[in-house]
Amino acid sequence: MNDLAPLLTPEGRALLDEVRDTDPAHELAVATRLRRDHPAELVSAALGQARLRQRAVAKFGAEDAARMFFTPNGVEQSTRRSVAAYRAERLRAAGVGSVADLCCGIGGDAIALARAGIRVLAVDRDPGAAAAARANAEALGLAGLIEVREADVTEVDTSGYDAVFVDPARRSSKRGRIFDPEAYSPPLSWAVRAALGASRAAALKIAPGIPHEAVPAEAEAEWISDGGDVKEAVLWFGTAPGTIRATLLPGPHTLVSRGLPDPEVRPVGRYLYEPDGAVVRSHLVAEVAEMLDGGLIDPTIAYVTTDTLTPTPYATAYEITDRLPFNVKKLKALLREREVGVLTVKKRGSAVEPEELRRKALPKPHGTASVTVFLTRAAGAPTMLLGHPVR
Repeated sequence: MNDLAPLLTPEGRALLDEVRDTDPAHELAVATRLRRDHPAELVSAALGQARLRQRAVAKFGAEDAARMFFTPNGVEQSTRRSVAAYRAERLRAAGVGSVADLCCGIGGDAIALARAGIRVLAVDRDPGAAAAARANAEALGLAGLIEVREADVTEVDTSGYDAVFVDPARRSSKRGRIFDPEAYSPPLSWAVRAALGASRAAALKIAPGIPHEAVPAEAEAEWISDGGDVKEAVLWFGTAPGTIRATLLPGPHTLVSRGLPDPEVRPVGRYLYEPDGAVVRSHLVAEVAEMLDGGLIDPTIAYVTTDTLTPTPYATAYEITDRLPFNVKKLKALLREREVGVLTVKKRGSAVEPEELRRKALPKPHGTASVTVFLTRAAGAPTMLLGHPVR
């Protein structure tokens, strides 16, 4: 799968076009037919690449994914196009004209940077990733702005570039997802040193679960979500040291910390607000609560409550119809009485698994009504809140 050379030949490209929309359920029949006229290894490589392109549509869009080349790790670990474009625009707005993209993978970020008019040196030590990044720059007409180099990023001289972008590997074939920043490859401490040496700016892509105390004093920390899903955190250098922000895409909508104290705890009101994950990760729930003139339902739970409806991009509002102590039998009876057929279960501060509650409380639909149940705590007590999202 990492040897792209055969797929870049005229025969390989023609085969890729032919298998582009192959249904995985029909792969065996398609492979059997194509092997009559093409080498078996080439057919397998083309079908494998077609599968990767289909998976990549969610991150890169159908048009780009159909032209790009991927590795299995590249599809999993590459940045979503919308997030990469946002980050590239921040660098462009900061006056950056050239970037050393270290640990570039298949080139997703390099592509976004080049499309923003920034010259890129894309570096990765993995031969397959570097080959894919080079092929992608050519496929998307960006080879004039992207130089791809297969090398160890710790040995690359970045002094000739305005900025450094580092996306260290946070997964291991043996251990899976890596949570310790010093176990990244390269370690976060090395990436910070590289960032501090940049002439104009730097950005380090890190896991959104990074502890706030691990953020260097010289950095601005930004948590980014896209469509409600937290995608990453970024440490920015050369911008606003000490700043904490949450950015929501599309938009972008950006909320900056003002160092507010924890909100007061209030009884559950008519509306419950579920802050976006980037807001929660960046510890900016207090800023949202002040914006809504609301309070928390519990000092340890990131749900904001009010009696008035205030639209905000930073939280999803639900109108609460019922508040019950945790009791599955009572919930089951209430759902039957209201002819509920669609049950959405959310939890925060509860040990109960949503699927377990769904199975017990609604073993079979009773009608067409829909209800959202929040498994949580209110003023320290296990609580079920029933409601529906405000449209």
